[in-house]
Amino acid sequence: MTYQIDPKHSSAHFTVRHMMIASVRGRFDSVSGTVDFDPAKPDAGRFDATIDVNSLHTGDPQRDGHLKTPDFFDAAKYPTITFRSKKITPAGGKNYKATGDLTIRGVTKEATLNIENLSDEVTDPWKLQRRGVGASTKVSRKDFGLAFDPDGAMVSDTVEITLDIEMTRAAS
Repeated sequence: MTYQIDPKHSSAHFTVRHMMIASVRGRFDSVSGTVDFDPAKPDAGRFDATIDVNSLHTGDPQRDGHLKTPDFFDAAKYPTITFRSKKITPAGGKNYKATGDLTIRGVTKEATLNIENLSDEVTDPWKLQRRGVGASTKVSRKDFGLAFDPDGAMVSDTVEITLDIEMTRAAS
Protein backbone atom coordinates (compact mmCIF):
# COMPACT_ATOMS: atom_id res chain seq x y z
CA MET A 1 0.00 0.00 0.00
CA THR A 2 1.49 3.32 -1.05
CA TYR A 3 0.64 6.39 0.99
CA GLN A 4 1.44 10.02 0.28
CA ILE A 5 2.57 12.11 3.23
CA ASP A 6 -0.07 14.82 3.66
CA PRO A 7 1.96 18.05 3.94
CA LYS A 8 -1.02 19.96 5.35
CA HIS A 9 -1.24 17.60 8.33
CA SER A 10 2.41 16.65 8.87
CA SER A 11 5.40 18.39 10.45
CA ALA A 12 8.92 17.80 11.70
CA HIS A 13 10.16 19.16 15.03
CA PHE A 14 13.55 19.48 16.66
CA THR A 15 14.77 20.20 20.18
CA VAL A 16 18.24 21.33 21.29
CA ARG A 17 19.57 22.58 24.60
CA HIS A 18 20.53 26.27 24.65
CA MET A 19 23.46 27.05 26.96
CA MET A 20 22.67 23.69 28.58
CA ILE A 21 19.93 25.34 30.66
CA ALA A 22 16.81 25.34 28.49
CA SER A 23 15.33 23.49 25.54
CA VAL A 24 14.72 25.38 22.32
CA ARG A 25 12.22 23.86 19.92
CA GLY A 26 11.62 24.44 16.27
CA ARG A 27 9.51 22.97 13.52
CA PHE A 28 9.48 22.53 9.79
CA ASP A 29 6.01 22.95 8.33
CA SER A 30 6.69 21.46 4.90
CA VAL A 31 7.11 17.67 4.96
CA SER A 32 6.37 15.51 1.92
CA GLY A 33 7.12 12.02 0.68
CA THR A 34 5.79 8.51 0.34
CA VAL A 35 5.31 5.53 2.58
CA ASP A 36 4.99 2.01 1.17
CA PHE A 37 3.71 -0.07 4.03
CA ASP A 38 1.65 -3.12 4.85
CA PRO A 39 1.61 -4.08 8.57
CA ALA A 40 1.50 -7.76 7.50
CA LYS A 41 4.81 -7.29 5.61
CA PRO A 42 6.80 -4.53 7.37
CA ASP A 43 10.12 -5.77 5.97
CA ALA A 44 8.86 -4.89 2.47
CA GLY A 45 8.05 -1.32 3.56
CA ARG A 46 9.73 1.91 2.61
CA PHE A 47 9.59 5.39 4.17
CA ASP A 48 10.89 8.39 2.20
CA ALA A 49 10.44 11.92 3.52
CA THR A 50 11.64 15.34 2.41
CA ILE A 51 11.66 18.40 4.67
CA ASP A 52 11.87 21.94 3.26
CA VAL A 53 14.48 23.75 5.37
CA ASN A 54 12.96 27.12 4.45
CA SER A 55 9.75 26.14 6.26
CA LEU A 56 11.63 26.39 9.60
CA HIS A 57 10.02 28.24 12.53
CA THR A 58 11.28 28.62 16.09
CA GLY A 59 9.12 31.55 17.16
CA ASP A 60 11.97 34.04 16.69
CA PRO A 61 12.44 35.40 13.13
CA GLN A 62 16.02 36.50 13.86
CA ARG A 63 16.96 33.01 15.09
CA ASP A 64 15.13 31.43 12.13
CA GLY A 65 17.21 33.56 9.77
CA HIS A 66 20.44 32.59 11.53
CA LEU A 67 19.56 28.87 11.41
CA LYS A 68 19.14 29.14 7.62
CA THR A 69 22.67 30.58 7.16
CA PRO A 70 25.88 28.58 6.55
CA ASP A 71 26.42 28.56 10.35
CA PHE A 72 23.70 25.90 10.54
CA PHE A 73 21.50 24.55 7.71
CA ASP A 74 22.82 26.67 4.81
CA ALA A 75 19.33 26.62 3.28
CA ALA A 76 20.41 28.43 0.10
CA LYS A 77 22.81 25.60 -0.74
CA TYR A 78 20.97 22.69 0.95
CA PRO A 79 17.23 23.47 0.84
CA THR A 80 16.03 20.02 1.93
CA ILE A 81 16.56 17.39 4.60
CA THR A 82 15.77 13.83 3.48
CA PHE A 83 15.28 10.42 5.03
CA ARG A 84 15.26 7.29 2.84
CA SER A 85 14.63 4.03 4.66
CA LYS A 86 16.60 0.88 3.89
CA LYS A 87 14.87 -1.42 6.36
CA ILE A 88 11.71 -1.41 8.47
CA THR A 89 11.40 -3.90 11.33
CA PRO A 90 8.66 -4.55 13.91
CA ALA A 91 9.30 -3.18 17.41
CA GLY A 92 6.24 -4.53 19.22
CA GLY A 93 2.58 -3.62 18.90
CA LYS A 94 2.04 -0.81 16.42
CA ASN A 95 5.67 0.29 16.67
CA TYR A 96 8.48 -0.15 14.14
CA LYS A 97 12.06 0.86 13.51
CA ALA A 98 13.01 2.40 10.17
CA THR A 99 16.74 2.42 9.47
CA GLY A 100 17.90 4.51 6.56
CA ASP A 101 19.91 7.40 5.20
CA LEU A 102 19.35 10.81 6.78
CA THR A 103 20.79 13.68 4.73
CA ILE A 104 21.28 17.12 6.27
CA ARG A 105 23.48 19.82 4.67
CA GLY A 106 24.55 17.37 1.98
CA VAL A 107 25.93 14.92 4.57
CA THR A 108 24.36 11.46 4.70
CA LYS A 109 24.50 9.30 7.83
CA GLU A 110 22.58 6.21 8.81
CA ALA A 111 19.83 6.89 11.35
CA THR A 112 17.07 4.84 12.91
CA LEU A 113 13.61 6.33 13.35
CA ASN A 114 11.52 4.92 16.17
CA ILE A 115 8.08 4.74 14.61
CA GLU A 116 5.35 4.75 17.21
CA ASN A 117 1.63 4.17 17.31
CA LEU A 118 0.82 3.53 13.67
CA SER A 119 -2.88 4.26 13.54
CA ASP A 120 -5.49 2.08 11.93
CA GLU A 121 -6.75 3.29 8.58
CA VAL A 122 -9.74 5.57 8.55
CA THR A 123 -11.79 6.75 5.58
CA ASP A 124 -12.03 10.51 5.28
CA PRO A 125 -15.02 12.41 3.77
CA TRP A 126 -13.29 12.40 0.34
CA LYS A 127 -13.00 8.59 0.35
CA LEU A 128 -9.23 8.56 0.95
CA GLN A 129 -7.68 6.10 3.38
CA ARG A 130 -5.69 7.88 6.11
CA ARG A 131 -3.16 6.77 8.68
CA GLY A 132 -1.09 8.66 11.22
CA VAL A 133 2.21 7.91 12.88
CA GLY A 134 4.89 9.52 14.99
CA ALA A 135 8.61 8.96 14.58
CA SER A 136 11.65 10.12 16.54
CA THR A 137 15.42 9.91 16.66
CA LYS A 138 18.43 11.70 18.11
CA VAL A 139 21.43 12.81 16.06
CA SER A 140 24.66 14.70 16.52
CA ARG A 141 24.44 18.06 14.75
CA LYS A 142 28.23 18.05 14.26
CA ASP A 143 27.97 14.77 12.30
CA PHE A 144 26.01 16.71 9.69
CA GLY A 145 28.28 19.76 9.52
CA LEU A 146 26.12 22.00 11.71
CA ALA A 147 29.31 22.95 13.54
CA PHE A 148 28.44 26.43 14.80
CA ASP A 149 29.67 26.53 18.42
CA PRO A 150 31.79 23.37 18.05
CA ASP A 151 32.46 23.03 21.79
CA GLY A 152 28.71 22.89 22.51
CA ALA A 153 28.68 25.67 25.12
CA MET A 154 25.80 27.53 23.44
CA VAL A 155 23.96 24.78 21.56
CA SER A 156 23.95 21.09 22.46
CA ASP A 157 25.40 18.63 20.00
CA THR A 158 22.46 16.25 20.46
CA VAL A 159 19.37 17.14 18.47
CA GLU A 160 16.08 15.38 19.11
CA ILE A 161 13.99 15.03 15.94
CA THR A 162 10.29 14.19 15.94
CA LEU A 163 8.01 13.68 12.95
CA ASP A 164 4.21 13.82 13.08
CA ILE A 165 2.97 12.24 9.87
CA GLU A 166 -0.49 11.90 8.39
CA MET A 167 -0.65 9.99 5.13
CA THR A 168 -3.27 9.18 2.53
CA ARG A 169 -3.93 6.63 -0.18
CA ALA A 170 -6.75 6.11 -2.62
CA ALA A 171 -9.32 3.58 -1.49
CA SER A 172 -8.94 0.11 -3.04
